[in-house]
Amino acid sequence: MWIYEKKQEFPIKIKQQNPALAKLIITQYGGPDGELGASLRYLSQRYSAVTPQSKAILNDIGTEELAHLEMIGSMCHQLSKDIDPAEIKAAGFDSYYVDHGTGVYPASAAGVPFTAAYFQSKGDPLTDLYENLAAEQKARSTYEYLMRMTDDPDVLEPLRFLREREIVHFQRFGEALEGVRQYLDSKRQFVVKMPENK
Repeated sequence: MWIYEKKQEFPIKIKQQNPALAKLIITQYGGPDGELGASLRYLSQRYSAVTPQSKAILNDIGTEELAHLEMIGSMCHQLSKDIDPAEIKAAGFDSYYVDHGTGVYPASAAGVPFTAAYFQSKGDPLTDLYENLAAEQKARSTYEYLMRMTDDPDVLEPLRFLREREIVHFQRFGEALEGVRQYLDSKRQFVVKMPENK
């Protein structure tokens, strides 16, 4: 069903290494409000969506979150590649480095590995959409916090882009919620056609 276009949604071209910043940004890869959990949340919830529009929104946003996962992975890789042991220690990147080298591993900024407990798929379309609205706001907040941690324009620009996409996703889930509410509140009548007597 998916076709992978071999270019990033937003180009990542970081010139200056900063492993301490990579250690923070990794939370949007595999932390509690990160892109991995978001993509799995939406792509799992689409199965219990009750309208074609809400199913399409969940599928579209879940797919886009995979593209964001790729962006975050690229940022972390570019911020930490080719660093020497002295830089690793000075940046406080040593505990991550000992476990993962400079590989991109799904974890929070505190080093907690990704867990499926970070996301929910309840099976109730209203509950799931409310969950998604909250998830998008938490991700937006995290991007804003990360933006406060740097003045590097090569890092700030993709973080701004990602923050803006969280706002758009919030709006789209709001639209989906309204459509699902209308669908569930409508008087759905089913007409049973009786066979004719001959």
